[in-house]
Amino acid sequence: MNKSYKEAGVDKEEGYRSVSLMKEHAAKTAGENVLGGLGSFASLYAMPRMNEPVLVSGTDGVGTKLEIALKYGSYSTIGIDCFAMCANDILCHGAKPLFFLDYIACGRLEAETAAEIVKGISDACLEADCSLVGGETAEMPGFYKTGDYDVAGFCVGAVERNEIVDGSKVQKGDILLGIESSGIHSNGFSLIRMLFHDMEGNFEGKPLYRSLLEPTRIYVNPVLKLLREVEIRGMAHITGGGLPENLPRTIPRGLVAAVDKSSVPVPAVFRHIQGQGVDEEEMWNTFNMGAGFVLVIPENDLGKAVELLKNEGLGAFPIGRVENAGSAPAAEREKRFCFV
Repeated sequence: MNKSYKEAGVDKEEGYRSVSLMKEHAAKTAGENVLGGLGSFASLYAMPRMNEPVLVSGTDGVGTKLEIALKYGSYSTIGIDCFAMCANDILCHGAKPLFFLDYIACGRLEAETAAEIVKGISDACLEADCSLVGGETAEMPGFYKTGDYDVAGFCVGAVERNEIVDGSKVQKGDILLGIESSGIHSNGFSLIRMLFHDMEGNFEGKPLYRSLLEPTRIYVNPVLKLLREVEIRGMAHITGGGLPENLPRTIPRGLVAAVDKSSVPVPAVFRHIQGQGVDEEEMWNTFNMGAGFVLVIPENDLGKAVELLKNEGLGAFPIGRVENAGSAPAAEREKRFCFV
């Protein structure tokens, strides 16, 4: 009796159909630097004209936020999350995203579902003027259950060597400028899934899961524009671990990021989560709490930065400043972070 790959759970024809559906979304993002299209063994991208380009790369996934999207059949936003998590990370060094590749793994491939996820990635790439140049869709029956999908991605950008932002210029007295998040973004969902078993209940006039699935904000274009107008000495993408874990990554030794919690406008969704029995410290050490991205800038640039970000449709608010670590307790000196 002849055996087949399809009998083992891998439908090659469905795979070909999914690629066909994905191609139109990827094609929308192809700029003049993309050489060739989908379907080759690798993607080709011509470097833009720069004096001394440094490539900056980052990879990430959507995490267990996916479980909520899959449960409620809402696939349109998780591709945005996947791109945003990677692009916002490389933005922290002043890099403009150039191209992106995705990886989608599943138990049984459904072409329309995979294409909807890729459409979200494509939409996000278009927002950031980045090219979706390829990816991989892996059908893995027996490893993933039917209906399960995992989504990850890889972003490559570039920055001029003399324009790299790495925190080395951060000084005492610099302002920590928070930029509003769009909600929870893509971190802390293992805790959220433990707290909420029914996510269809009403929250602010709609099912809770819709608020939970609000996609991660893409900060690329507004921040790159701001870089041309003000001096940005450090940047932090506030992901897992919240402000205490991420902000110190751009603060040099000998200094601490001193943050005033009361200066952060905390969205209602975080208060709703906290109301399920999560203490204050755990909240701030898990979620972005409303500040999805933080800039470290000179005090005299504060007004201009807030106004420029407002013109880009983003709320921005000073959340603290950089202080000398000398007088701080030893633990805070080591962490380069404290709440005041």
